[in-house]
Amino acid sequence: MEYITKDFVQNLIKPRKQETNKNHYGRVLAICGCMGYTGAAYFASQAAVKTGSGVVTLAVPNAIYHILAGKLNEPVIRPITCDSNGKFCLDSFDELYELASHADCVLIGCGLGRSDELDKLVHKLVLSLSRPIVLDADGINAFSGHIDLLSKTKAQIVLTPHNGEFKRLSLLEPTIQNAMNFSQNTNTIVLLKSHRTNVLNPSKCHFQNTTGNAGMAKGGSGDVLSGIILSLIGQGLSPFDAACAGAWIHGKSGDICAEKFGEYSMTPSDMLDNISKVMLDIVGC
Repeated sequence: MEYITKDFVQNLIKPRKQETNKNHYGRVLAICGCMGYTGAAYFASQAAVKTGSGVVTLAVPNAIYHILAGKLNEPVIRPITCDSNGKFCLDSFDELYELASHADCVLIGCGLGRSDELDKLVHKLVLSLSRPIVLDADGINAFSGHIDLLSKTKAQIVLTPHNGEFKRLSLLEPTIQNAMNFSQNTNTIVLLKSHRTNVLNPSKCHFQNTTGNAGMAKGGSGDVLSGIILSLIGQGLSPFDAACAGAWIHGKSGDICAEKFGEYSMTPSDMLDNISKVMLDIVGC
């Protein structure tokens, strides 16, 4: 096991070259949200913006488009065909696939909701895409009972489960050894969230994060993490390096919040606001 430290992250994320434009920093797509879970889409897309993505596109069910369009300025927000419950459905596939085909990395799952049809949509998307994919929350839950599909994908996949999601997905206890075996068996990168998050890959690499605190155990925190990882992959980091660096950045932002507001009162919004401080500390500009 190795540890994820500031030095580790600084070796991956460098100051920007002056003669660049938005296209040098990645075009990423977040497929997130449903009726009642607009915050997840907000946190994930804003985290990608704060982490430095050149262009962030947020695809949401058209039933909640007006909510996100009124809250977000930087992401490009695309309303997508949805069902009567305000969730994506199989009829959403063509629109989502078209957007994903132009992205350097795709995030699926934050606040997505669950239905049999939605699970089938997630399967179809993941099996169709060749760009790196980050799966979080209901994007992970969609593969419960269908883990065989994960090893059939063309894309490199990063899974970001907390202990409960891992147990539901794998039917195993959330131990490091079980997560390592799962990573190998499914050919996925597993970021197992906990007080000390662990990142594992099929080559048996195991890195443990050194930042973070109990104040981050709040709804929305994981969406921020997923957006950070999405952004880093889009900017050119390997999915494994992005998962490791993303965990450190996420935890460091949480530590700044805990020091300022306390673990009880800090929020995911506070964490979003402090990503910029962490990035400045990493690159110095």
